[in-house]
Amino acid sequence: MAGPAALVVPALAKHTATVIFAHGLGDSGAGWLGLAENWRRRGKFEEVKFVFPNAPNIPITVNFGMKMPGWYDITTFTDLAQAHDEPGILRSRDYLNSLIKAEMEKGIASSRIVIGGFSQGGAISLFTGVTCPDKLAGFFGLSSYMLMHWKIKDMIPVENPNKETPIFMGHGDKDPLVKYDWGQKTATALESFGYKVEFKTYKDLVHSADPKEIDDLEVYLTARLPPTSATE
Repeated sequence: MAGPAALVVPALAKHTATVIFAHGLGDSGAGWLGLAENWRRRGKFEEVKFVFPNAPNIPITVNFGMKMPGWYDITTFTDLAQAHDEPGILRSRDYLNSLIKAEMEKGIASSRIVIGGFSQGGAISLFTGVTCPDKLAGFFGLSSYMLMHWKIKDMIPVENPNKETPIFMGHGDKDPLVKYDWGQKTATALESFGYKVEFKTYKDLVHSADPKEIDDLEVYLTARLPPTSATE
């Protein structure tokens, strides 16, 4: 099951890196195009192609079974340790991996690819990054949490190509939907697996992105995807 085609913002200079950003539940890739547009206006990341995939329309249990864009079903918002939609999670993980492979087939090294997203999109990106068989430049989650926590450690590839890959997480301390505590526990669990996690807290932020958070994400991406030619 596939959603609408991903939206793409091409690199302005020679394409040497790619950022794949996954939206949250009920949203679309178009909802986050402003990220790339803002960086384009400011002359940032000129070698970077931005890909904004669209989740398929699927029945969402917390939405009374009505269909909406989602990377996997959500049965309840009350407990992080809920029974997750494993088939949906794995399907979306495979889709993100296919986007990574497509970039590699275009000549972009996996070590020049970053994946990430907001809320559900960030959760699936963290899951994909940890279980990815290829070395990535980075992966991040904004207002996100760990999926399939009871088995994700066993799904890490034996060679663990991303053990040294820096992870960025940002979370508002007043988030009423994806609890701040969930984000903290996710970062702690990833660190216990041996990953390097930068977890930033945004005071009084609810379930949303914050300008300071976007600035911090920019700093992270700049470090992970430096230009290969002249300085931007």
